Amino acid sequence: MPDQGNQNQSRVVSSARSQQSERHHMTIQPVPVDYLYSAITLPEFNVFAVQFGDFGIRWYALAYIAGLVIGIYILRRETRLPTAVMTADQTDRLLNYLLIGIILGGRLGYALFYNAGFYLNNPVAIFYIWQGGMSFHGALIGVAAALYVMSQRHKIPLLALADRVAMVTPIGLFLGRLSNFINAELYGRVTDVPWAMIFPNSDGQPRHPSQLYEAGLEGILLGIAMYVFWRRGWLGTQGRLSGVFLLGYGAARFLVELVRQPDAHIGLLAGGLSMGQILSLPMMMIGICLLRHGWRSGR
Repeated sequence: MPDQGNQNQSRVVSSARSQQSERHHMTIQPVPVDYLYSAITLPEFNVFAVQFGDFGIRWYALAYIAGLVIGIYILRRETRLPTAVMTADQTDRLLNYLLIGIILGGRLGYALFYNAGFYLNNPVAIFYIWQGGMSFHGALIGVAAALYVMSQRHKIPLLALADRVAMVTPIGLFLGRLSNFINAELYGRVTDVPWAMIFPNSDGQPRHPSQLYEAGLEGILLGIAMYVFWRRGWLGTQGRLSGVFLLGYGAARFLVELVRQPDAHIGLLAGGLSMGQILSLPMMMIGICLLRHGWRSGR
C-alpha cells in the first residue's frame, strides 16, 4: 500500500529540523513565467470520496478497501485451481491478517522512518491515524509478519502465501497512487516539462505528477508483469512472484524518487538519496535473492 502524505504535520516539524545543516536540502529554482502559464492547474478535489456531514470515507481509505476486496476476490477464484494452497475460508481469513499488517506496519513504519523525532516526543500521536501518515515500506514489513503468523497457524508455505498476495498487490498500489493524486499529496519536484502540474495548496510551482508515474509503474506495469508470469506458471515455483514484486516495486520507486519531492523535514540523505530510495534498496536485493532461489528450484 502506498505512502500517505502528511504534509501538514511535516510543516510543524520542518522548522525544528531546518537547523540540521549537515543534511542535503532541496533548492527550488525559480521557474520562468512562461512555464507557469503552460502548466496544468489541478483543481482541488474533496478529500472525501463519500461524505456524511463532517465525516466520510476518504479517497485513500477507499483505495485500501477497494484494493483489498478486489485482491481477495481474485485469490478466492484461485482457490478453485489445482495449484491452490488455500481454501476459500482461509482466503477470507487472510483479509484480517492483511488489514492488521497494513495498518500497524504502515503507521509504525511512518513514525520510525519518516518522523521518528516527532513521535518520540509525541508517542500518543502514533494512534492519530486520521491525521494521515502511512509508509508503504512499513506496511510491507507488517504484511510480511502477518503472513508469517498465518502460514504457521494454517500450515501454508510462507513463500506460496506471499506469492499470491504479491500477485494482486499492484491493484491496491494503482488505486492508492490515484488517491495521492486526487489528494494533491506526494507530488514531484519543480519542472518545466509540458505535462507539469500546479497542485492546490502547494507553493504554486509547476511540478512532476509523480503520483501518476508511480501509478503507471507500480500499478499498471508491475500488474501486467504479474499477470504474464502467472500465465507462464510462475506461481508453481515458490518465491518467484514475490521476487518479481520486490524487485519491480523497488526499482520503480527508486526511479520515481528522482523526480518526487522529498519530505520537507527530511530532505535528501546520504549520497543524495531520499528515504524512499534507501528503503527500496534492500527490497530489490531480497527480490533478486528470491528470483535466484526460484530459478534454481524451478530447474
